[in-house]
Amino acid sequence: MKTITDIKGAFRLNNGVNMPYFGLGVYLSDNDKEVVDAIQWALDAGYRHIDTASIYKNEEGVGKAIRQSNVPRKELFVVSKVWNSDQGYESTLKAFDESLRRLQLDYLDLYLIHWPVEGKYIETWKALEKLYKDGRIKAIGVSNFMQHHLENLMKTSTIIPMVNQMEFHPHLVQQDLIDFCNTHAIQYEAWSPMMQGKIFKLNILDDLAKKYQKTVAQIVLRWNLQKGIITIPKSAKKQRIISNANLFDFELSKEDMSYIDSLDKNQRNGPDPDNFNF
Repeated sequence: MKTITDIKGAFRLNNGVNMPYFGLGVYLSDNDKEVVDAIQWALDAGYRHIDTASIYKNEEGVGKAIRQSNVPRKELFVVSKVWNSDQGYESTLKAFDESLRRLQLDYLDLYLIHWPVEGKYIETWKALEKLYKDGRIKAIGVSNFMQHHLENLMKTSTIIPMVNQMEFHPHLVQQDLIDFCNTHAIQYEAWSPMMQGKIFKLNILDDLAKKYQKTVAQIVLRWNLQKGIITIPKSAKKQRIISNANLFDFELSKEDMSYIDSLDKNQRNGPDPDNFNF
């Protein structure tokens, strides 16, 4: 059972690195004032984990926000990802250098393969292993990898991924994949925990929100954490960023956890990792 304490709490990865279990996603935040403001509000609220990607086109803004903040770099956990068109061994090494340059950082805390590009992700992983062994990344992992992708990767890899970041929300639980990752000490992480905003248009969690006197977003995010899943809700609104972090003064019962699990429809809002063409 993983321990949940406060906003600065962390889960320990399989290489011993502590990864804050709650962070800010910056997908679709613009590269200037919007992303800088969002990160500043998040850091002021106690967040210490920031998740970006080269394809988000806002790494410069993320780096600017980090430099302008009063939080020491060593207290932050900064994540980026290698995009599909940059995959392959040499091109991944180059893409990593370019991400660091845009961020103006000396190292990353976590670097992920964004999608399992067929015929490329094995070589991409070898590049991540090199960067990790060279001390340029504290941890390496993958995103959008199904069990068969992980099994294929692990046949040839010398390092097991430390993280698998997946679409995860009440309509897409994928418990078998979570169990597989847990068995192999691969930390599961949620992207799109609010179903790209659709969760607020459904009534499925209204009763729980009333019961716990919390918002629907807080119920969902607490469910993530209690399942041992790292979560990175995206927002560029100050009050939402602050509200999303208000998770540490209540606990969902086992029955309510099971109820949210039971809402699973195996329904994606994002692309299918086995059938994407970008």
